[in-house]
Amino acid sequence: RILSEYLGPLNAFQKNKIRDTIVFFGSARFKKNNEYYQKAKDLSSKLTKWNMEHFEDEYRYVISSGAGPGIMEAANKGAKEAGGKSIGLGLSLPFEQTNNGWITKGLNFVFHYFFMRKFWFIYLTKGIVVWPGGFGTLDELFDVLTLLQTRKITRKIPVILFGSEFWNGLINWERMIENKTISQSDIELFVTIDSVEEAFDYLVRHMQK
Repeated sequence: RILSEYLGPLNAFQKNKIRDTIVFFGSARFKKNNEYYQKAKDLSSKLTKWNMEHFEDEYRYVISSGAGPGIMEAANKGAKEAGGKSIGLGLSLPFEQTNNGWITKGLNFVFHYFFMRKFWFIYLTKGIVVWPGGFGTLDELFDVLTLLQTRKITRKIPVILFGSEFWNGLINWERMIENKTISQSDIELFVTIDSVEEAFDYLVRHMQK
C-alpha cells in the first residue's frame, strides 16, 4: 500500500506533465460565503491564469489541496474556473466528506497514510499558502516549518500565512524566542499577508523557477 501511494501519484504527475505545485492548506469548515473561501478561490484562479500564460510545454505551479471542502474546495474550484488543472490529495477519514468535485480527473487521490500524503504535498511544492484552520492545518504548517528549519528541505519555499486577523496572536512566536526554543531567524521562514494581490506578487517573486 505504501508503494502504491508513491507510484500512483508519481505516474499520474508524469503523465500529466506536472513539474511542480503551489499548496493551499486551510480549514475544511469554511462555507462558500466565508471571506477566506472567496479569497482562496480568487488567489487560486489568479495563479492558475498566470501559469497558463507563462508555461506551455509543462504544467508549472499547479494548485494542490487536501481535496476536501472549505479552503481546499476553494483552491480546486478557483483553478477549475480559470481553465487549469489542480490536484487533490485526500485522506480516508471516518468523519469528513470525500474529495470535492473540482479536482482534475486523474489528479484526484485518496491516501491511507498521512505520511505519504504529506510527502506529496512537499515533494513538488514551490510555494505554500496556509489559510486559517484547525489542528490539521497547524499540523501541516509546523511540519513544513520544521523541515525548513532543520534543512531537510534545502530549496527555498515561500510560506504565506494568509490573514493577520487570524494568525496574529494565535501563536506566540516571541515567547518561543524569549525562551530560546526557536531562533529569531526562524520566524523569517514565513510571512503574513492579507490581500490576494500581495500574496500573488510575493509568490511570483520568491518561487524558484
